[in-house]
Amino acid sequence: MEDKQKIIEQQQKRADERMKKIKNKLLVLSGKGGVGKSTVAVNLAWVLSQRGMKVGILDVDIHGPNVPKMLGLGGTYLTSSGKTIEPVSTGNNLKVISIAFLLSSSDSPVIWRGPIKMTAIRQFLSDVNWGELDYLIIDAPPGTGDEPLSVCQLIKDITGAVIVTTPQEVSLLDVKKSISFIRELNVPLIGIVENMSGFICPYCGKETDIFKTGGGKRIADELNITFLGSIPLESDIVKASDEGKPFMNLDSKIESRKRFEGIVTKIIEIIQIKK
Repeated sequence: MEDKQKIIEQQQKRADERMKKIKNKLLVLSGKGGVGKSTVAVNLAWVLSQRGMKVGILDVDIHGPNVPKMLGLGGTYLTSSGKTIEPVSTGNNLKVISIAFLLSSSDSPVIWRGPIKMTAIRQFLSDVNWGELDYLIIDAPPGTGDEPLSVCQLIKDITGAVIVTTPQEVSLLDVKKSISFIRELNVPLIGIVENMSGFICPYCGKETDIFKTGGGKRIADELNITFLGSIPLESDIVKASDEGKPFMNLDSKIESRKRFEGIVTKIIEIIQIKK
C-alpha cells in the first residue's frame, strides 16, 4: 500500500511539473450527451492552433473517445520514449492524446471502474510529453462523474471551464448541474456555448429553430454567467466531423464559422481579463 501511494505521489509531482509549462488549461464539459461538446472542444483547439498558439487536446472521455475520429486520426497509435508518452501531432501546432490511440480497434470497449480511469488520466497528465503549450483543451464526457472530477482534482491551477448546451429544456436542466459541479470545485467558469441553435438550410439559407433558441443565453443571465455565443446547426458541420475535419477548417463560408470565431475570441479575452 505504501509503495502504491508513493507511485501516485511521484506521478502527481510529474503532472504538476508538466502542467506548469502549460499557460492555460480549459475543461470543456456538458451536462448531457449529444450536445456537440466534442465538436466545440476540437474546433476550439483547432482555431487556437491556427492562430499560431501551441495547443494540446486531451480526450478524457474514456468510454466514448471521439476526438481522434473528428481530427482524422483514426487508426493512429501512441509511441513512447522510455517512460515518456509522445502525443500525436496534427496540423502545425496541435498535440492530441486519447485512450482511443491505445485500443486495438475502434470497436473495443473500455470496461473500467472509477479508480482505473483516474489512474489513466493521471498518467496522461504526468507521463505525456506535452512540452510548453499556450492552451490544453480537455474534452470531458457528459455529466459530473469520474473523468471531469479527476481532471479538476489533478490539475491544481486549471484556468476554467466552458460548458456546452443545446437550447431545449432537457439539456438546460442538466447544464445547471454542471454549473453547480464547477462551482462546488471552485473552478473558474469561462462561460456557456449554445450549440445547435437553429438550423440553417443549405439551399435557401433560412434559419429554423428546430431545438428552439436562446435557452443558453437565458440560463447564463439567470445564473450570472457569461454567454459566449451560439452555433447554428449546418449540414457542413456534420459532414466535416464524419470526414475527420474540424468544421473551422472548411473552405465554405458557413455562418457557424463566423460565429465560432467570435466565441474563441471572447474566450481568449475573458482569460486575459481574469489573469
